[in-house]
Amino acid sequence: MKYAMQARAEGVSSTAGEILYEAMPWIKQVTGKTIVIKYGGSAMENPELAAEVMADIVLLKIIGINPVLVHGGGKAINRVFDQFDIPVEFVDGQRVTTEAAMDLVRMVLTGEVNQQLVEAMNAHGNMGVGISGTDAGVIVAEQASPALGRVGKITRINTPLIEDLVADDYIPIIASIAIGEDGGCYNVNADIAAGYIAAAIGAHKIIFLTDVDGLYENYPDPASLIAEMSLGEAEAMIRGDKLASGMIPKLTSCVRALESGVNGAHIINGKVPHALLLEMLTDSGMGTMVTGLASSQCLNLSPVGKFAAKLIENR
Repeated sequence: MKYAMQARAEGVSSTAGEILYEAMPWIKQVTGKTIVIKYGGSAMENPELAAEVMADIVLLKIIGINPVLVHGGGKAINRVFDQFDIPVEFVDGQRVTTEAAMDLVRMVLTGEVNQQLVEAMNAHGNMGVGISGTDAGVIVAEQASPALGRVGKITRINTPLIEDLVADDYIPIIASIAIGEDGGCYNVNADIAAGYIAAAIGAHKIIFLTDVDGLYENYPDPASLIAEMSLGEAEAMIRGDKLASGMIPKLTSCVRALESGVNGAHIINGKVPHALLLEMLTDSGMGTMVTGLASSQCLNLSPVGKFAAKLIENR
């Protein structure tokens, strides 16, 4: 037997209860919905932090959200290229990928990075399933440019495998490798792949976990960090010349997803502990949110469970 005065020597704090209460309306908003999370960059480099992110995604699943994870692995690829003395070359922000280099890219993304994320997620239960875009032809691409080699331009997304995994309560973890129209494999930008997938499966939200605090109008001026912007403002920013090169594919993917009916897109700092939970489940949030069409105008909302359908308020 244990007495309360021993177990709770400093009394009971109401802070935890207040935090959970604050989260309720946000949980109601997303329970039963599908969200696409893109994970990459420096945010993936710390194994302990990556394990926390996987635990946060599992928590989202437990409270009724259907996460779909898409990842890259540029830094891991760079390390392997160094080991094999393969030069790292970029053209317009995209990695030049020869036939030989493509084999290494595929090995790193599917055999190393993907399985590390699956292992970290499945430490909390057997729900993470690692696949690549080549599995069941999920991501199909054609050559983007002869100068880039095996770098792909996405032509279509085949959704049945993703939808089947989500329907069976698994969490798909998708490496950004595409099957080619020519039968080979292509290296595709993970930001762009996430946007295409979110649009194709009718996701409620798309979230980019990156290594900066959000979208800056004048990077790196901290005063120019944008908390919220509209789809039109995002399109105008892409047409302008102030956007940092690494943010172009992210914001372009946000726009594509929102134009296809996704409700909202978020760009947040994945190096901040529990950034995903703070952005989705608190009033203040963090990072940058880009808002799209109203929910009544959405083109292809993925179905929600029976309980989630009951959460519509009588107002």
